[in-house]
This record gives sequence, structure tokens and C-alpha cells, in this order.
Amino acid sequence: MDAYVQQLADAVAGVLPQWLVRCVADAARRGGLRPTPELVADAEAMSRAATPVVIAELDALLATDVDEQRTNPLSILRNAVRFPTEVLEQHGVAHARRDDFAVRIFPGDVYALSPATWADIDESLQEPGLIWGAWKAKTVLDRRRGGRD
Repeated sequence: MDAYVQQLADAVAGVLPQWLVRCVADAARRGGLRPTPELVADAEAMSRAATPVVIAELDALLATDVDEQRTNPLSILRNAVRFPTEVLEQHGVAHARRDDFAVRIFPGDVYALSPATWADIDESLQEPGLIWGAWKAKTVLDRRRGGRD
């Protein structure tokens, strides 16, 4: 695995569990609820169960040749909001108010959890996410120009 790919995978793995829990707590607060011990325990259990699933999805994508990738790592994380959404639904947290664009682009993201940027997940992902994107773009361009990798 390329060093830039591994750097991104490691960085995501380092922050994913906490982000999933934070999604639940932040959405509960926005919905007018204080995170109860039961909500926090359910969020932590969800994170323990969801983290390996999301990491496997990310690893599968990152192991795919760049010319064959049909999505990107940030999309994997946007899709991961399904896990905190389940916890929030179970606890009866009110859905977030979303504009028409958000509803159209992320119809299942009823709590407005989908990250727009790497920094929305964690500031530490900004650099590895950007570097990975630049590496992928350069790899694709180099291939189009006749070089392979």
C-alpha cells in the first residue's frame, strides 16, 4: 500500500471511534437532549461495533486501484453516519432541520451528520485527506500521460 494511502487509513482509524460517539452526543444536544448515561453507553457500543465495519469498507476502497474506485474515502465516512443515526432513532432524538439541498444529497442523513470536509470529522484528517487526494490525482494524471504509477 502506498505511504499516502496508509497514512490516511491510519489517521481515520485513529479518530473514527470517537467521531461516531461524538456524532450521537452532538446530535442529541442539537435535538434538545442532554446525553444520558444510557445514550452514551449505546453510542459507545455502536462505535465498537461500527468501527471495524467502516474501516473494512475504507480499506477495501483504498486497496482498489485508483482507476477502478467509484467513490472516495470521505464518502465512506458520510455513509457511516447510518450507525449513529440508528442510536439516535432508538432514543427518540428529534431530526435536524435541513435545507432542500441536504435533503436531496443526503436523504437518509436525518440528523445532518454527514461531514462536508475531513476537518468536520477531525482536524487531524485534513492533511492526510488532502495529501491522499493529491496523490490520487497525480497517479491518475501520470497514467493518462502514459506512465503507469
